[in-house]
Amino acid sequence: MENNNEQNLEKKGIKFSFTKKIASVISFFFLIITLCAIIVIVSLLTAAPSSKDQTVVIPAGSSVAEIASILEKQELITSELVFKIVVLLKGSVLKAGEYAIPARSTVMQAAQIIHDGKTVPRFITIPEGLTVTEIYRIIDNAPVLTGELSIESQEGELLPETYRYDFGDSKDSIVKRMKADMNRKISGLWEKRDTAIPVKSIQEAVILASIVEKETGFAAERNRVAGVFHNRLKKGMPLQSDPTVIYAITKGQGAMEKALLRSDLSVASPFNTYMVAGLPPHPICNPGELSLKAVLNPEEHGFLYFVADGSGGHAFATTLEEHNRNVAEWRKINARQQ
Repeated sequence: MENNNEQNLEKKGIKFSFTKKIASVISFFFLIITLCAIIVIVSLLTAAPSSKDQTVVIPAGSSVAEIASILEKQELITSELVFKIVVLLKGSVLKAGEYAIPARSTVMQAAQIIHDGKTVPRFITIPEGLTVTEIYRIIDNAPVLTGELSIESQEGELLPETYRYDFGDSKDSIVKRMKADMNRKISGLWEKRDTAIPVKSIQEAVILASIVEKETGFAAERNRVAGVFHNRLKKGMPLQSDPTVIYAITKGQGAMEKALLRSDLSVASPFNTYMVAGLPPHPICNPGELSLKAVLNPEEHGFLYFVADGSGGHAFATTLEEHNRNVAEWRKINARQQ
């Protein structure tokens, strides 16, 4: 009987010891999990070392581990491991691109920015009245655009505007958008044109708009200048536009390096509207929306002439005699300004 009691006590002791060990192991793991949780929580709430706003580029095809490494190297997160845990638990989809990460961001904030895909906006502004060659130079020098310009363009095919783009976009993509925007814009405006105007096609409208664009930088004058050219076309008079002569000389490669001389007005070229009646063979630049609108809905008046008035605008005249007086006045003003 005593032996049985001793055996029972021994068994109970073994069970108690085993249970105690299991409890110790569970306690240990619980402690480890608690410590890990504390570390993760602290990392989530702790701001990154970077004390200034930074941009970071996430290449296409980057893994979560690679992105975490990029962020930690730029001191934009406190822990690669915690970043990967956050992305895993939230099911975040990280997108390639260029991102602005504010100074002292937390891991969660950095992960959310990349998940949202709100990349750094970049802009390229193409002024009105530039030739294709001049526009391509601007695109070619724009930061972070990729590739070579391989798309050919003709004068008048590109709509001047400010275009948004992202890191890694191609140069050709800007050209494609400019062409698409010009087609869309001129098609819409053509439908609303004054049907009494003497231009009979979209191409003719763009040609005349390119001349108006180069003739005046005053938005308020464009419709009036367009009206002058319409009046001359209706009467069969040559347009006599200096910018067309300049294009004939420069071939659209850039600005003319000298002042236009009277002798230049006799240059043999289909673009010389002093020598050739009607419109040039194609546009002399890429006109903006205001010039396109002006040509399609010009101001109605009797003016046939205009000349600079010294203020940046022009003096308009209905007769040659009145125009000659305006020219004489302009020469006096010009002489005083030199």
